[in-house]
Amino acid sequence: MKMTLAKALNAGLRQAMEDDSKVVLMGEDIGRLGGVFRITDGLQKDFGEARVIDTPLAESGIVGTAVGLALRGYRPVVEIQFDGFVYPAYDQIVSQVAKFHYRSGGRVAMPMVIRIPFGGGIGAVEHHSESPEAQFAHTPGLKVMACSNPVDAYWMIQQAIAHPDPVIFLEPKRLYHSTKADVDVDATPGELFESRVVRSGSDVTVLAYGPTVKTALTAAEAAAGEGKSLEVIDLRTLSPLDMAPVLESVRRTGRAVVVHEAHVNLGLGAELAARITETCFHSLEAPVLRVGGFDTPYPPARAEEHFLPDLDRVLDAVDRSLAW
Repeated sequence: MKMTLAKALNAGLRQAMEDDSKVVLMGEDIGRLGGVFRITDGLQKDFGEARVIDTPLAESGIVGTAVGLALRGYRPVVEIQFDGFVYPAYDQIVSQVAKFHYRSGGRVAMPMVIRIPFGGGIGAVEHHSESPEAQFAHTPGLKVMACSNPVDAYWMIQQAIAHPDPVIFLEPKRLYHSTKADVDVDATPGELFESRVVRSGSDVTVLAYGPTVKTALTAAEAAAGEGKSLEVIDLRTLSPLDMAPVLESVRRTGRAVVVHEAHVNLGLGAELAARITETCFHSLEAPVLRVGGFDTPYPPARAEEHFLPDLDRVLDAVDRSLAW
């Protein structure tokens, strides 16, 4: 069945709710409206207001309520309407959600998914195009995932909901309604926390996640026309990082470029570069290079195309790596 990423998430949420009556959705305008991106469209109609709950505009209260539900045996799935709106809930996430299992000595689980549309590229106003993933990946006790395509969206959201630990589930908002893919709902999904090679190559390893996977694949296609072979890896999970496919690839290519929309300074690229250097130092032919957002607040919509990593900036990093 062909689905957009948005429809795949909707179908995945629906399946999770059918499989487990303890799954409860919460968020601003997710019920009657179906969410601003229509990810929960039709779910309140089919499952009722007790399981698809329209909440007040109060992110800290939403997540705090979800903590109580999780302690009572439910599996709350919280929607943060836009990435920049998550900060009022940050205290609840890092002080309660992330720590409860550890605080209880492993006796109390915290099964919760916090869905966050992230990244730019939609021409939005301030607070609507953030990339806060490093702040959550840096917090012990949280799992952090980022889907990049409809197939992963359908399966990963279900796996995240079934997982016993809290998951920050990042969704690339500019890809919600962009392209469709065949989603086999009867297939056997892959492992939850694993990286995946999405294009094989031999010259440079390009690492990406979420919205930049598409950018990396486009760059790989363009590079092929110039005789350069790029291997693209979709990280899929940012905490824990699955480094095995990454290290195997870098040992073959000797070069790595990391691409993300978040600021380069102290972003996921820094951690990846450190781990690659520590483990593959003698295999590297060039330093690990990073392509990402500039160290400024996210710009106004008319300037965002200059802020976001694009094909030219990725290819420039590839050329610099190969020229080393």
